[in-house]
Amino acid sequence: MQLSDRFTLAAATADLDEEPAARGDADCVEFRMDLADDPLIALSEYGGELPILATNRPAWEGGAADDEGRLEALEAALEIAAVEAIDVELTTVERSDADGLLEAAAAADVDVVVSTHDFEATPPREELESRLRRAGEYGDVAKVATVAHDEDDTLALLSVTRSLTKRGVPVATMGMGEAGRHTRVVAPLYGSKIGYAPVDPESATAPGQYDLSTMRALIDALR
Repeated sequence: MQLSDRFTLAAATADLDEEPAARGDADCVEFRMDLADDPLIALSEYGGELPILATNRPAWEGGAADDEGRLEALEAALEIAAVEAIDVELTTVERSDADGLLEAAAAADVDVVVSTHDFEATPPREELESRLRRAGEYGDVAKVATVAHDEDDTLALLSVTRSLTKRGVPVATMGMGEAGRHTRVVAPLYGSKIGYAPVDPESATAPGQYDLSTMRALIDALR
């Protein structure tokens, strides 16, 4: 899938049966394993056309997965041919908990998104850059998603996106919540490599997401 090469719009879902409805707008499916019933079975039975970015987000970073067996399940997902990328948290890799997972992903030629989230606020620009640079040392794309409370927060996100992109660090950035909502559409203009949107807006996996068709139309209109 080569996430670092170009912008990719991911249809975020916990139900792979939604994949046909995503084909006209999405470039891949972000499969939220932590929100799905029997995710490995769902992956093994997947017959869709879009490649999969597999995410198994822990409860301590906004997801629903227990720590026990979480990374092992994500590593097992690497055996599915349709899984062309995975997402793992910066905290996880910095604790060296994911060393085996990262090695397995490299052996399988699967892209790795290393992500960090802040569900309370947007850190200062220096902290945003630090997180992204550290994430970029481990992954093919460094991702940060933060709650934006005002224009200063969104400007910080866009500024660091542009700065690191110019320095050759592939990043994916987005502001959560109403104040940051427009960054999901605008950040790709500054270099953000991945956008996320639900096929069904009632199934949004993060606050402030546009539905998939709206996101695709807005990004295409601006680019």
